[in-house]
Amino acid sequence: MDGSILFLAMPQVSQALTPTADQALWILDSYGFAVGSLLIAFGSIGDRYGRLRLLMAGAALFGLASAGAAFSSTPELLIAFRVLMGIAGATLLPSALAVLSELFPEPRRRARAIGIFAAAFAAGFAVGPVVGGLLLERFWWGSVFLVNLPVIALFLLFAPVLLGEVRAARPGRVDALSVATSAAGLLFTVYGLKHLAADGIVALPVGAVGGGAALLVCFAARQRRLVHPLIDFTLFRDRVFTIAIITGLLPLAAWSAAAYLTGIYLQSVLALDVLHAALLGLPGAAVLTVTSVVVPRIVDRVGKRAVLVTGHFAIAAGLLALLATTATGTATGTGTGTATGGIGGIGWYVASTAVAGIGYGISFAVVADTAVGAVPAERAGAAGAIAETSNEIGNALGIALLGSLAALVFRLQGPDLAPTLDETLRLPGLGTAVAADAKAAFVTGLHIVAITASALHAILGATALRWLPKGDPGGTPEAAADAGGGRAEAGA
Repeated sequence: MDGSILFLAMPQVSQALTPTADQALWILDSYGFAVGSLLIAFGSIGDRYGRLRLLMAGAALFGLASAGAAFSSTPELLIAFRVLMGIAGATLLPSALAVLSELFPEPRRRARAIGIFAAAFAAGFAVGPVVGGLLLERFWWGSVFLVNLPVIALFLLFAPVLLGEVRAARPGRVDALSVATSAAGLLFTVYGLKHLAADGIVALPVGAVGGGAALLVCFAARQRRLVHPLIDFTLFRDRVFTIAIITGLLPLAAWSAAAYLTGIYLQSVLALDVLHAALLGLPGAAVLTVTSVVVPRIVDRVGKRAVLVTGHFAIAAGLLALLATTATGTATGTGTGTATGGIGGIGWYVASTAVAGIGYGISFAVVADTAVGAVPAERAGAAGAIAETSNEIGNALGIALLGSLAALVFRLQGPDLAPTLDETLRLPGLGTAVAADAKAAFVTGLHIVAITASALHAILGATALRWLPKGDPGGTPEAAADAGGGRAEAGA
């Protein structure tokens, strides 16, 4: 939930802290990059020192960092606390899955438990903006972080009693240099791409992209020489595994970018209040959650190939529905741009989230099991860890890259008075015509992002249709149950 709760809060955060366009993106995606960069490393640390111990430490840090974020007085402080929250979050997912596997050793019950866990994970992503909207209607923007504290308190109280300790028999050594090069490579690359979108081609961002790419190449080369690599790149020789991992990354990228941009669209373009905007996300959230629950049963009948292909085309179709939205809210371009004049825009937004929600739910439900089922049993842990990492990296990349694409379009098409729509609309003495031009430029950026993400999903869907075997790539129901157990060991 915390990964998505900020989307609708960003206009209020922008008003209170006045971050730059670059800082606003980092407030959103620094959490995801911290999680994605450290997820596999903390899986190995949990193997060595104990998963429950790591869960307890990570949960405590998550709570403290959430409280710090809630009371941040500057954009820099908020970004720093978001990074701390991401570091803590990286301890939670692989260790939680491992402990869950220990609680349910029988394969079929374990697979069912993992399915429930995945549905809860998907629901958290979906309802985050809704919970945020309900809080923001009554409290200040920092309340979206304080919602974490009761959950953390209950966990710290009951986890030592209800959960058992889990350690691997032969934990691998954590390679600190691999952790550093992967994290630095991602950060430098995305930093450079963001500034290229905002400032054009200048020396600093070009150098950052080049340096980040070089670090990532060094990281990949080092993994091939390590006995215990953070990412086992040889797994990508399998086409089914590769499709599964990309399916884990791309839908999260599309979802996070769309959620971020449509949150601004509903509030800053259509002038809806935050609670109204949040409630409009409920249909899509319901579709996503229900799909995550029912898809594992459908897979047993039609196979994962058909389900994965359907998921990509559903996301592509849902994103294309956003092309009917306009700066005035109606499909014909008429209306007031207010809550009463934005019925057309609202309708297309709800339709988009509902259709795309089917594809997002499919991605959450089957990606990890498909990846694990594509590799030998002794490599299931590494496959599951990569699958979970692809989700977190996708969530961050969507905001960083697709968000930067929208920022580039706004810079080129807008009135060029400020780098973001919210900053432009806050300028004193802004004329009605200039405000309309700024809103139109933002909507153009939203449309280009929707087209780009939709095209990528259509291409991946066609590739999956061609590459994946017609038989179920996950194997038999028994194999799927075993794959669920492999997923629970993600991070090993």
